[in-house]
Amino acid sequence: MITETILHHWTGEIAAPLRLVDTRVKPEWIDEYQHLNMAHYLTICDQANWAFWNWVNHPAQSMDARDGHEYVIVENHVHYIGELPLDAPLYVTTQLTGLDDKRFILFHRVWDARNDSLAATNEVKSLGFNLKRRGIESWTAPVRARLDQVLVAHEALGVPEQAGQGIALKRR
Repeated sequence: MITETILHHWTGEIAAPLRLVDTRVKPEWIDEYQHLNMAHYLTICDQANWAFWNWVNHPAQSMDARDGHEYVIVENHVHYIGELPLDAPLYVTTQLTGLDDKRFILFHRVWDARNDSLAATNEVKSLGFNLKRRGIESWTAPVRARLDQVLVAHEALGVPEQAGQGIALKRR
């Protein structure tokens, strides 16, 4: 699988939330119900994961430039809220909601750009990972400093309503 590369330069300005992905629903993402297949909400949110990672690593925006210092996703949860048909314009907003020496949590919202309605949310826990050693590692110092800055900028947003929820049969 090839993930689209979305690159943004780090300028020190941190939007709250970030908007790093703007795209349209592609034909290959449509299912038998003629809307965006559930798996492709993750495809879209993975574009946001990569866009965020490339942004905080700027100017090292390729795996070669990062010399093996990457991340892996260890957990994620999606809430499907609205439908997106073929060719619908959409955008993703991203909020950093948690951080420690080796992990961060991103909260993505997928928006239907036709009417700015929420189509889905995706909460993602990532872990620092060294591809050369094939093991867990702490964030590099420059990345950790930027993650700290983003977390401070995003704290004013509060905790998203859907954050931290698992799957249950009872009403919340």
